[in-house]
Amino acid sequence: MRTSLRALGAAFTAATTVATLSGVTLCTPAAARTAPAAREGAVGGDLLAGHGLIAPDGIKAPPKTTASSYVIADAETGQVLAAKDPHGQYLPASTLKTLTAVTLIPRLDKTKTVKPSQEACDEEGSAVGLVPKPIYKVDDLMRALLMVSGNDAANALAEAHGGLAVTLADMNKEARKLQAYDTVAKTPSGLDRPGQRSSAYDLALIARAGLALPEFRKYVSTKTAKFPAPKGYYEIGNHNKLLWRYPGMIGVKNGWTTKALGSFVGAASRNGHTIIVSIMHYEGSFWDDVAKMLDWGFAARGRSTPVGVLVDPVPDTPPSAKALPRSGPALAGGGATPIASGTPVAAVDRGGSGTVAAVIAGGVGLLGGLVWLVYGLARRHRRAGHT
Repeated sequence: MRTSLRALGAAFTAATTVATLSGVTLCTPAAARTAPAAREGAVGGDLLAGHGLIAPDGIKAPPKTTASSYVIADAETGQVLAAKDPHGQYLPASTLKTLTAVTLIPRLDKTKTVKPSQEACDEEGSAVGLVPKPIYKVDDLMRALLMVSGNDAANALAEAHGGLAVTLADMNKEARKLQAYDTVAKTPSGLDRPGQRSSAYDLALIARAGLALPEFRKYVSTKTAKFPAPKGYYEIGNHNKLLWRYPGMIGVKNGWTTKALGSFVGAASRNGHTIIVSIMHYEGSFWDDVAKMLDWGFAARGRSTPVGVLVDPVPDTPPSAKALPRSGPALAGGGATPIASGTPVAAVDRGGSGTVAAVIAGGVGLLGGLVWLVYGLARRHRRAGHT
């Protein structure tokens, strides 16, 4: 079944095609795209390798949008409800600040005092207005990062974490842990740089990881806050317009540059359920489209066939783990964290788990030991017969 899906995916790049596969409709335009070709075994499921609309049958289609790429997902189950070019790689703009926050919130003491450098204060683009004085806490800078998209705050947080190189290394390490393999961070702010990229799928993964952090949820849902100044404070307001007008909006992050165009990843809750929407490469104002996508997601969850899944992070390998895993039922029930359905083996291996390699190496070693054991017994038998 997977082989046939991949063959169809290759054929779709040549012309517009509509097909129904396991209750899911794929519609892929032949228009040229800048993102690379779909990979086999896409993270989250083979259907997500498609470049066009990926939607379930049997319910109303997702709302039309001019976004080049998007994902609508159920935050609790991880089910991807619909998507368009989910693994297409685009410039993330300030939505990359979600990865900055997810990386640094667990690593920095929020009460730590920070004195930004003049270079950090002078960063181009959106800014909260930092000055090179020790008047800021990490907590303040996180608000500035996620509420008003302060590029100066992003650089100041990187300095507090040991510098730009250390921060970027940890951000990219965090992306691999989350299985966000489409993402490469070259800045903590999201300002366009050669080689920097992400995808709608990865933004949804990162946002889901952020929502699991209480501090992240607090920052992205704050509408207004007091921000330190050399003499007192001033008020800052969240740039996420849906916080002000969409019922149940939790928040998260929007972004824009002239090259990236508009990008957004956000989440809202209704009746105890949370929907995540991420979009990339949107020309114009995307707020109304995002609101319609959220409405569609709430209507579709639990009533449609998912087209994929937001995979779980790669599990940490305990330091005391043995090289040779237990086999059979013992391995399945022995406390190991399973990789979510649809995750390719190659993706797990790149994440650093080494499980497949360990099994192969262990199997080869065991086979070699059995061969030597049989050989030794045969020699002893021969020697016993000749005495």
